[in-house]
Amino acid sequence: MSTQETPYTESINTEKTEINDELIVTNDPVMKTAIDTLTRFSVTNKLVLKAYGDIIPNAVAIANIITENILKGNSRIEKILLDSDITEEKGMISNIQIFLLKS
Repeated sequence: MSTQETPYTESINTEKTEINDELIVTNDPVMKTAIDTLTRFSVTNKLVLKAYGDIIPNAVAIANIITENILKGNSRIEKILLDSDITEEKGMISNIQIFLLKS
């Protein structure tokens, strides 16, 4: 993939999902984002947490809060996809997709 064709923020779309099933993790407080995740789970049973670069630990923490604390026994991590892109401006940028399922 050429860095001139696709910016790194779009490269994580390796798995096709609907827009309501995605939550881009930002630098917001982890617990606030976990509550937003619960709100999304009220309308869907599958959610994909996406994060880039330094925000990846936040996405992992949110997934753990949801699956191990808030919805323990009622949710699980289906799979995790990791990738990296190289851009001229920022160098190598890692990204992650964490697929959460609610039962």
